[in-house]
Amino acid sequence: MGKRIMVRRRGKGTTVYRSPSHRHLTPAILPKLKSGRARVVDLVHDPGHSAPMAKMLWNDGRIRYIIAPEGLKVGQEVLMGDDAPIQIGNILPLREIPEGTPVYHIEGMPLDGGKFVRAGGASAVVVSRGKDVTIQLPSGSFKNLSGQCRAIIGMVSGGGRPDLPFIKAGKRHHSLRSKAKIWPVVSGVAMSPVNHPHGGGGHQHVGGPNTVSRNAPPGQKVGRLSPQKKDRKRKR
Repeated sequence: MGKRIMVRRRGKGTTVYRSPSHRHLTPAILPKLKSGRARVVDLVHDPGHSAPMAKMLWNDGRIRYIIAPEGLKVGQEVLMGDDAPIQIGNILPLREIPEGTPVYHIEGMPLDGGKFVRAGGASAVVVSRGKDVTIQLPSGSFKNLSGQCRAIIGMVSGGGRPDLPFIKAGKRHHSLRSKAKIWPVVSGVAMSPVNHPHGGGGHQHVGGPNTVSRNAPPGQKVGRLSPQKKDRKRKR
């Protein structure tokens, strides 16, 4: 009797394939304050992020965390608001940031906490300012955002992280497990027939057509989907 394929097991959302959020330190969101002043208390590691987190003591007495920029130091002061200077770690609206300034942790909508450019070593660039602000993402694509969206000045720390090898397979397993990423990635033809419809055989081959109907049941729906046929109206 066959098993459910891994893609279906992951999609079900069981604890085996879910990110262990109880190990994560805190969500990385920008504080919903119009202005504020904070001091960096510590730089800590969070298994759920590829960059260190900065532990901040704000002037309202609360502890909040942000993704640490490259060059941030313990004891440094961070400002947030329209009149904050353009310095590493400060949080400003995009309309107040000059063109050519590197930014990260950018909000997609005002006060949503930050959605873009959060990975270690990543940064975007403010290209132009007008009715909307245009930024260039690390992928090279351009995006227009509201000038009220906030961002952090600088570049995300942890840029040299991918340069170091994992050395052991177990290290890679635990690293990707924290982010709920699938590893190792194994093709269906390399599996046994009990785990995948393409598995088994004397050598690695599908054993039949690798296209499947869109109406196929789960577990059989692997390979390439047959193209959709569009209804064509006949010209009279």
